[in-house]
Amino acid sequence: MSDFEDIQIFVRVAELGNLSAAGRELRHSAAVVSNRIARLEERLGVRLLNRTTRRVNLTTEGDVYYRHCLRILSEMQEAENAIANQKNTTRGPVTLTCPVAFGNKYVAPIIPKFVEKNPDVQIRLHLSDRLLDLLQDKVDLAIRIAELKESSLIVRKLAANKRMLVASPDYLAKHGTPQTPADLMNHNCLLLRFPGSRQYQWTLSGPNEEPPVTLAVSGSMDSDNGEVLTRWCLDGHGISLKSNWEVGELVRDGKLRVVLPDYQPPSHAVYTLYPENRYLPTRVRAFVDFLVSEFGGTPPWER
Repeated sequence: MSDFEDIQIFVRVAELGNLSAAGRELRHSAAVVSNRIARLEERLGVRLLNRTTRRVNLTTEGDVYYRHCLRILSEMQEAENAIANQKNTTRGPVTLTCPVAFGNKYVAPIIPKFVEKNPDVQIRLHLSDRLLDLLQDKVDLAIRIAELKESSLIVRKLAANKRMLVASPDYLAKHGTPQTPADLMNHNCLLLRFPGSRQYQWTLSGPNEEPPVTLAVSGSMDSDNGEVLTRWCLDGHGISLKSNWEVGELVRDGKLRVVLPDYQPPSHAVYTLYPENRYLPTRVRAFVDFLVSEFGGTPPWER
């Protein structure tokens, strides 16, 4: 039994003036109650109660301790009420992490819509192409566009996401258009590189159920920021592996062209991840549901 429970027992004994009565209320025997009071007195080094056969009374030290214990119990109740209010109402902060380009283009613009409907929620958006540890970095949820490993986190799919190899018309005119995956070894490949990234290896699945091929591509420039790679691509510096949400509009406008269209990289869907949801605050649950409603069905980059 914890010290806090000992305090609760002591307070009820002091208020009821009887060990047995306090025991019945707290569902303990009189012997257990007596032992808990004795343990408190031993730890404090003072007598808290004067005992008679019919009644117990507070000593001078017991009266001082009782008044402090009342304040402690009151503050604990206030703390529990505050947590209950935070959990069961849509209020308080929500910390979100997501990739820089995706956050800028698709998440940041819709956050005001959520806050307008939930004015007591504060969204704290952290943009990074690095994968944060939600528990260690105290993040409520993440948006990830990746092949997810097994974890204890809850995962909800937001949208499908096709990927493709792209280059500018100028780059292809100058360096030629790859005809087979092996041709990529002779091209400048622009890579997204940071700790944990696997983009220095490109896997492509061919037509007619050909087995996938994995290439250890390389190039003269890499970055830990996807928007930088898109800019380099547009400026004619090489070929990059990009998501449809990043470059779909640029391909439709002819500013970029799909390279090796018959060879598909693995699709990486857009997911939201958050810790085990047994105690998920209402504000976080509401924001997750909002993301699902915004990106569900046909995602915005395909509308």
